[in-house]
Amino acid sequence: MFKDSIGILIMALLFGNGLFGCGSTESKYLVWSDEFEQDGLPNPSKWSYDVGDNGWGNNELQFYTEKNPKNARVEDGVLIIEVHKDSTYEKGYTSARLLTRGKASWTYGYIEVRARMPRGLGSWPAIWMLPEEKVYGNWPKSGEIDIMEHVGYEQGVVHGTVHTESFNHMRGTQKGMQVELPTCSDEFHVYAIDWTEDKIDFFIDGEKYHTFQNTQNGESDEWPFDQSFHLIFNVAVGGNWGGSKGVDPTVWPQRMEIDYVRVYSQNPF
Repeated sequence: MFKDSIGILIMALLFGNGLFGCGSTESKYLVWSDEFEQDGLPNPSKWSYDVGDNGWGNNELQFYTEKNPKNARVEDGVLIIEVHKDSTYEKGYTSARLLTRGKASWTYGYIEVRARMPRGLGSWPAIWMLPEEKVYGNWPKSGEIDIMEHVGYEQGVVHGTVHTESFNHMRGTQKGMQVELPTCSDEFHVYAIDWTEDKIDFFIDGEKYHTFQNTQNGESDEWPFDQSFHLIFNVAVGGNWGGSKGVDPTVWPQRMEIDYVRVYSQNPF
């Protein structure tokens, strides 16, 4: 009886932590991760930086810095990407955009990130993926996978979206879903995708809320997701979407915190 009780307790803990059921990592191999255990700058063997204030295709305001612990650092087991208001920069804000481009990329897999979002009008954090080689051409021809986005004017609403040549926000045809998550800026949540040859499933805390299906018509305009993609973490300020209701200059600094990122495969290599 005592052993049975322990077994039930263990199973309950496993279910509660999302190790079984929807969004499960059961029968998958961990092929890449960062647990952010070493304080200081992000691990240079895993992360590089996009740098500058060119608007990044969305008329954003931030200058993305490189190797600046004020904007990107590991502290107490958490990666912090932090936006600061800074009048010494032309557009008035600094932030960081970290990516695994050139260091790690994947075709298919289960990818999960445990994170807590910033808040405030004009904030725009994202956990997302872009193609490593742009096999089918420049955006949006080669695709984009947005594992999680949140805009400050819709506090507590998170989005999971894909963009392709046929389905993208420039045409208003993007394929995605939004979920109300009131505690996204107060608590850590696990944002994940399960990406296979047939579909991309989107999860929050192990619960599936959206599926983008491969139409199987052989057209890359609709399914460019048969190539390697890398990960990107960033917090933008303003922009066409994040700033569409304005930017509150009084809310900064704001930070996105990431507890871990893990990439699983159905195969060991």
